[in-house]
Amino acid sequence: MAYDEGLAQRIREILDKRTEYVEKKMFGGAGYMLKGNMSVGVIGEDLIVRVGLENYDKALEKPHSRPFDFTGQPMKGWVMVGPDGYEEDEDLKVWVQQGVDFALSLPPK
Repeated sequence: MAYDEGLAQRIREILDKRTEYVEKKMFGGAGYMLKGNMSVGVIGEDLIVRVGLENYDKALEKPHSRPFDFTGQPMKGWVMVGPDGYEEDEDLKVWVQQGVDFALSLPPK
């Protein structure tokens, strides 16, 4: 499955200010790790954001977001955001920051 390289590049540009991120191929797309913890990713045209259980319901209230259901079983604490939800650079930055904040709140792996 191909993934949106343009979205991946936009995420890299946001994360490039951080030296500790690592990009990995996963889920047929790309994942962005901070201190060994996944923060955001790209599958197809969708942005994946690890928001954590505390922020999960609130994240699902935002336009163009839905549960991360890659395997047929939704993963709580993760959301998928469709293209309309990250089209504007500021919206993408907010989503990426939410994933970064959650990943950095976890112990390093």
